[in-house]
Amino acid sequence: MSKHSAGILLFKVVDRTPLVMLVHPGGPFWRNKDAGAWTIPKGECSDSEELQTTALREFAEETGTHLPDPELVPLGQVKQKGGKVVTAWAVEGDFDPSQLRSNEFELEWPPKSGQLRRFPEVDRAQWYDFAEAREKMNSAQHAFVQRLEEVLRERGRID
Repeated sequence: MSKHSAGILLFKVVDRTPLVMLVHPGGPFWRNKDAGAWTIPKGECSDSEELQTTALREFAEETGTHLPDPELVPLGQVKQKGGKVVTAWAVEGDFDPSQLRSNEFELEWPPKSGQLRRFPEVDRAQWYDFAEAREKMNSAQHAFVQRLEEVLRERGRID
C-alpha cells in the first residue's frame, strides 16, 4: 500500500498578488537541490489520525508554528512519482521564515560511518508567487497551486 501524507499550503494575498509558503527538506540528500525540491509542509498519516489533524500537526512540527483556528480550504489529493498520495488544504495566514523551528530526524552520516547525526526535517521556508512556486516545488504538487488559484479567483481575491 502506498504511503499517504497530509499538508498545508499556507497563503497570503498582498496587493491582489497571491503568495504561497513552501519549505525545503533538510538533511544531506537535499542540501544542494533547489528546483523541484521544495514542498508544502506535510507528513505521513497514521491509521488512527484524521487527515486534517495530520496536516495541522505536521505544519506545526515542520515550522514551529501552530495555526490558530484556521479555515481549511480543501485542495484535494495528488499522487507523487514514488506513489505517495498527498492530501492538502490551503490556509490563509502569515509566517516569518526567519522564525522557522523544525523538528529533527536522526540519520547515519556519512553513510556506513556508524555516526548518527541530527538534521532538521525542514531547513528553509520561503514565500513565492505562483510562477516561482511552480519552479521550486515538487511537480506533482503544482495541482495544489492551481486549485488555490481557482478558489481565489472564484472568491474575487485575485484578478
